[in-house]
Amino acid sequence: MAEGRSPLIDARDIVLEYDGRRVLDGVDLSIARREIVTLIGPNGSGKTSLARVLLGLAEPQRGRIERAPGLSTGYLPQRLNIDKTLPLKVRRFLALAGRTSRAKIDDALDAVAARHLADLHVASLSGGELQRTLLARALLRAPDLLVLDEPTQGVDVSGQVEFYELIGRLRDRFDCGVLMISHDLHLVMAATDRVICLNHHVCCSGAPESVRQHPEYLALFGAEAAGRLAVYAHHHDHDHDLAGDVVDTSHHHH
Repeated sequence: MAEGRSPLIDARDIVLEYDGRRVLDGVDLSIARREIVTLIGPNGSGKTSLARVLLGLAEPQRGRIERAPGLSTGYLPQRLNIDKTLPLKVRRFLALAGRTSRAKIDDALDAVAARHLADLHVASLSGGELQRTLLARALLRAPDLLVLDEPTQGVDVSGQVEFYELIGRLRDRFDCGVLMISHDLHLVMAATDRVICLNHHVCCSGAPESVRQHPEYLALFGAEAAGRLAVYAHHHDHDHDLAGDVVDTSHHHH
């Protein structure tokens, strides 16, 4: 967290229980403007629940959350149930987000390089196109804080790399903070300032490199994560700035 800047959002000692089961147990999380924080953890570790608490969509039993005055948030949820039989064009879908104009919709689509999707039916979009559309919808709110829950599921590796590069550009353009939820770390490394590893409590947090070597991270993700890192580096070993930061390929000759 940069010195001298008050965070966009600061959550302390968050406890959330469902049916007597503790989903979040004393979680602290703070995000500064222009900071990209990635939240990782196994399935069922409380990642989406924490996002919902931060967004004010779920009420914790304990803890306090301070938001910057007038904080505007944009949310890209993990699951969106769009009726695939509904003839709904992208522009109309974005208009349904409310209080917007054609110009704003075009600007949001431009920001995610998706203006060409405006007149396509939402049901016909590929995984990557749908994610860009949902991202455009989140941007319509001119957010100070973007919360993206598993934004690249169903998107191939090259599409994921593009998506994370886009997030970095949006952070610069909109001067916003970003909380990204990811089920693993291999691709988000390049885009991320700070990683928080969650398993109902915060196991470890810090710069991506330090988290990747942390015993608790390795215990949760170890062998499978190392395997994925190797695959990624192998496919992208020409892309040195990304792959070079992510993993040293020389240790992964299988």
